[in-house]
Amino acid sequence: MTSLAQSPSAKSASVRAPGAAARLMAHRDWLGFWFMLPAALILISLLVYPLGLGVWLSFTNATIGDPGKFVGLDNYSWILGDATFLHSIVFTLAYTLIASSIKFALGLYLALLLNKRLPFKALVRSIILIPFVVPTVLSAIAFWWIFDAQFSIISWSLIKLGLISHNIDFLGDPMLARACVIFANIWRGVPFVAITLLAGLQTVSPSLYEAATIDGATPWQNFRFITYPLLTPIIAVVMTFSVLFTFTDFQLIWVMTRGGPVNSTHLMTTLSYQRAIIGGSLGEGAAISTSMIPFLLAAILFSWFGLQRRKWQQGGQA
Repeated sequence: MTSLAQSPSAKSASVRAPGAAARLMAHRDWLGFWFMLPAALILISLLVYPLGLGVWLSFTNATIGDPGKFVGLDNYSWILGDATFLHSIVFTLAYTLIASSIKFALGLYLALLLNKRLPFKALVRSIILIPFVVPTVLSAIAFWWIFDAQFSIISWSLIKLGLISHNIDFLGDPMLARACVIFANIWRGVPFVAITLLAGLQTVSPSLYEAATIDGATPWQNFRFITYPLLTPIIAVVMTFSVLFTFTDFQLIWVMTRGGPVNSTHLMTTLSYQRAIIGGSLGEGAAISTSMIPFLLAAILFSWFGLQRRKWQQGGQA
């Protein structure tokens, strides 16, 4: 009778370690990836095709109703010699830098203020959110009326106070029009920055401030060495979204000025729409849109590398 007992080698062969795929599925570090994968697939399917089509169109002379043919870099060489396009780049960068900087400063101030014990704090938070939750088009129409050359409430108030003798054409003067659209963007974007930073401030333990106060720290030192370092990751994420939203702004500009007067308030988005949809030159408009990609990637990479430099979490210097 043969023995039914298995040898040690047979036992070890029968009990095999899980395969690489199984280990990968169960690995803790990959758990977040598996949760995000379905949403990522949906976003990729909805974004990759339009992006790829836009890049392809930028290399063609397509127009509305005509698929056109491949023309290489002709569209890019054309727009690089276009003064309106070059001006739109400069104004887009200035618009983004000025608006994002002021939104961050005001949003941080409001977040610090709302983080204190204030009467009716919940009501104040709700009121501050109003500019952000109101549809952009409605906000733009409201500002269009506020800055209107004939019916402006600002001009009417200044005339009643005797400070001016005639209405100010806010949206008819290039410099004033630029200032008006930047102001409107700031008004709309500050609540997003403020509420998000406030959420970050809520995670900072009060015991840290109590210990620092006992050691004789001033309010500025509390902010410099406790609040700001712990808020750095939130700031990086918030400012990335703020820069992206501002850089790609369209509705606010288009409703208020349509890029005027004399193309002075054109962003790259509005100029692309004007050339591609209204003008019918899909290839040229796609080239303008594609030219935005390097700027957007630069903003994302800046935030990414900023998030990686968090040595303060291990007690080092940021």
